[in-house]
Amino acid sequence: MIIKERKIPLSILKLQALLRRLPPAPPKIPFIMSELSKKEAGYRGECAIDFPLSFLETKEYFIFHDIRLQDQTRFFQIDTLLLSRKFILIIEVKNIAGSLYFDSTFNQLIRTKDGKEMGFPDPLNQIERHESQLKSWLMKHGLTEPPIYSLVVISNPQTIIRANPENRNLHYKVIHRDTLPFKIHQIEKSINQPSLSDKELKKIIKIINKHHTEADASVLERFNLSMEDFIKGVICEKCLMSPLLRQRREWRCSRCEHESKDGHIRALKDYYFLLGPTITNRQLREFLSISSSASATRILRSMNLVSEGMNKGKVYRVPFEYEKEADSN
Repeated sequence: MIIKERKIPLSILKLQALLRRLPPAPPKIPFIMSELSKKEAGYRGECAIDFPLSFLETKEYFIFHDIRLQDQTRFFQIDTLLLSRKFILIIEVKNIAGSLYFDSTFNQLIRTKDGKEMGFPDPLNQIERHESQLKSWLMKHGLTEPPIYSLVVISNPQTIIRANPENRNLHYKVIHRDTLPFKIHQIEKSINQPSLSDKELKKIIKIINKHHTEADASVLERFNLSMEDFIKGVICEKCLMSPLLRQRREWRCSRCEHESKDGHIRALKDYYFLLGPTITNRQLREFLSISSSASATRILRSMNLVSEGMNKGKVYRVPFEYEKEADSN
């Protein structure tokens, strides 16, 4: 049973909104596109294990995707966390093409592709650290600790996995995605008795759900940008012209003559991901590139937004909850 569904990471949605709102020339765009490409590849890799996991018995296994917890002072994020009455399994997914060499001498992962070598942090160190952090987290919350296992899952079936000769036990920790359900069944069979009662298992599930915290770092701070760097206004969904003109409660493109009644809603989604969940009349006018305060008020009222304050101090809450937005993509 999937307890926490997989969804498009907030970091990806923020980067996509940022690219929509930046002019094509700024020097930072290649860095933003590179970061987005890496995150999208990672997300595709995580999605690639959904099919193998679908072969598991839904009543026996409880799955959290993309869970983020805090141990003492640090947060740790796990791609997929699988719980059963016998054990907990941490799954770290790597979507890396080419030939992978796990160097246990220097604790590094070396990728060879198209004749070029590139080094990566050793994911085995990462899952060992996550095991330790999860144990501390369970102890901190007074929860029963079942055996904790961890796996590095290579999502690309064409990736070749290699190791130095003395690292003979690598196959216990690093597997291809298609062998994941078989590996889980092996772990299950190796344990004779359940470590958790149904009540204890439900308690762990409930507290994980309660303490999961979404990462919500500012993408503007990440690239040292501000609202002044953005393309303002409603962007035409047909030809990408901006800003569209507001005429008779519709948005009209002067280039291709496309008309839209809800173009401001798409624009406010960008605002939400880039600038946050609250907006004032003045901020709306600036972002949508309109001059009329009355027109801005009509737009805000038409969306039935929750608001606080009065007159010029009135603040509206932009209604695009991340979970709803992620599910709609």
